[in-house]
Amino acid sequence: MKPTNTHIEIDELIATYLSQGLEAEKLAELENWLKASPENQKHFQQMREIWFSTISASEEERYNKEEAYSRFLSRTRQTHQEEKTVKKLSLHKFFYGAAAVALLCLISFASYRTGTEQVKKQFAEMVVEAPLGSKTRLYLPDGTLVWLNAGSTITYSQGFGVEERKLKLSGEGYFEVTRNKQLPFEITTKELQLKVLGTKFNFRNYPEDEEVSVSLLEGKVCLRNYLKNDALCYLEPDQKAILNKKNGKLMVSASEARYTAEWTNGFLFFDEELLPDIIKELERSYNVKIHIEDESLKTFRFYGNFVRKEQTIQEILEMLASTGKLEYRIEGKTVRLSSR
Repeated sequence: MKPTNTHIEIDELIATYLSQGLEAEKLAELENWLKASPENQKHFQQMREIWFSTISASEEERYNKEEAYSRFLSRTRQTHQEEKTVKKLSLHKFFYGAAAVALLCLISFASYRTGTEQVKKQFAEMVVEAPLGSKTRLYLPDGTLVWLNAGSTITYSQGFGVEERKLKLSGEGYFEVTRNKQLPFEITTKELQLKVLGTKFNFRNYPEDEEVSVSLLEGKVCLRNYLKNDALCYLEPDQKAILNKKNGKLMVSASEARYTAEWTNGFLFFDEELLPDIIKELERSYNVKIHIEDESLKTFRFYGNFVRKEQTIQEILEMLASTGKLEYRIEGKTVRLSSR
C-alpha cells in the first residue's frame, strides 16, 4: 500500500469515501490506515461527525451550500479547539485539510444518503485483540471505554455508531458504555446476547469456558439466552448472571460487581468460579499449562482475589491448595493438579 503521509491526502480519501465511495484499491488503503492506530480511527470519526452535522437530515428539500459551508468551518474550528490532548496542526496544514473535507459540503443531499450507506456497509469488520499475558484498553467510535482481558477479541463494523452499536465478543471485557437512547449497545456471543443503553458491566465468555458470566456495576442490562427460549432476563446493579453452557440454565444472584472488573487494575478475582475456568484464566495470565488430573476437581468452586504483578503462579497455587481440596506439582512450565 502506498503510504499516506499527510492529513491532506487522508482527508481527500475520506471525502471521496463518504460522498461517492471508493474503488477496491483505495478502500483497502483507507481500511489499512484506520487499522494502523486508534488516533487514525479517532480522526476519521471526527471528520465523519463534522460532515454529518454540516448536512442535516432536515435540509433534504432545501439544501443551502453557503450555510452548509459556514457551519462546516464553524464545527471544524470548534473540534480542533476541544482537542486538548491531540497535537495541534499548523495553520497551513489546517487550511488545506479543512478545504479537502469542505468539498463534502458542496455535494447534493443524495450524497449524504450515499455516504451513510457507505459507512454502514462498505467497510470490513474491525478486530481488536488482547494478547495472552496482557490486557488492552481502547475507546470505540461512540466513546465507549473497553478493557479486553488476555486472550480476548472484539469485532465491530467500522460503521459502528452510525445506525447501530453492535459488536461480537470472545473472551472477557469490561465496558463503560456511552449512553444513547436512540442506539442501544449490543454484545453478541454464541450463547448470550446483551443489550444496554448506557451502563458499566463486565462480560466474560471465553469459548473454552464452561460458563458465561455478566456482572452489572451500574445501570441496567437485558440478556437473551440463545441456548434456551426463555423470557428476557434483566440485571440490576450488583447482580451477576451465570449461564451454564451445557444445560443452558441461566442463574442470577447478588454479587459485589465492582470486584469483577478489578482485573483491569492487575487483580485476578474469582467469585465462586469453577476450577476449570479459573485454570484457564491462570494459563492466559501466566502463560503456563495446567492439567487437572482428577475429574472430581472439575466441579469444585473457589473464591480468591490475587495481584497478578505481585504474586507468582506458585503463590496462587499455594492458596488454592490451602483449601485442602487439591495439591499441585510443577514440571517446568506445566502444572499438574490432583485431589487431596
